[in-house]
Amino acid sequence: MPNAITAMKGQSPIVVLTAYTTPMARIVDAHCDVTLVGDSLAMVIHGLPTTIGVTMEMMILHGKAVMRGLEKSLPVIDMPFGSYEESPAQAFRNASRLMGETGIPCVKIEGGQHMAETIAFLVARGVPVMAHIGLTPQSVNTLGGFRVVGRDAEGDKLMADAKAVADAGAFAVVLEKLPEGLAKRITDSISIPTIGIGAGINCDGQVLVIDDMLGLFTDFHPKFVKRFAQLGDEAHAAVAAYAAEVRARTFPAPEHSFPDVLPAKGPRA
Repeated sequence: MPNAITAMKGQSPIVVLTAYTTPMARIVDAHCDVTLVGDSLAMVIHGLPTTIGVTMEMMILHGKAVMRGLEKSLPVIDMPFGSYEESPAQAFRNASRLMGETGIPCVKIEGGQHMAETIAFLVARGVPVMAHIGLTPQSVNTLGGFRVVGRDAEGDKLMADAKAVADAGAFAVVLEKLPEGLAKRITDSISIPTIGIGAGINCDGQVLVIDDMLGLFTDFHPKFVKRFAQLGDEAHAAVAAYAAEVRARTFPAPEHSFPDVLPAKGPRA
């Protein structure tokens, strides 16, 4: 439950990864505290240039798939761009739809002080909210790109954003692409856990996009991503080997084929 994640602040680092499919959700579930159905699926699954093109239908499709693979980690689902910014009432309608159709009990929304009223509205109506401040990818067109935020005068605003979402009732907050010192000051000043992505070691937890950390998505490589495997390279090699064997007619081999006649069974002992 969300309260269990909040209670981990200062006790144990919170491990978060994204998942978009049932098989990957099963792997994440075995090791992580939170499984995020992120709108990053726009880029790593659907080949879109940003997260802005994600629809409610896409999130619901992947949310259902992920829920089939989870047993113990807390599922959280991103609300897509345009589904919550207009008003608290719009946010509640779409959050309740996401929760009802996927079974996922928590939503994540981007934005700080200007979204505090919406967060409070949702929480008061039974919708647990994970907040997201700093670099908010759905606002990339107004932020001027995927840049580090929080330097100079921006730091005061982000501190105020963090306090606003905590006061509004969010159970945790993602800090994306913040200077390490600012992320630590925020973490030390609010009562809810901070989940860092490109925000340094001092956050209460960490999140990465699973396709990034496994080396499956290689269109770009953010500085904050450590690749714990190179599955993309392994997949290329495997597909190349398959193609070569098909063209050489060495696959399928007899052990992969079915005979016209079943072999006779020997006499019973």
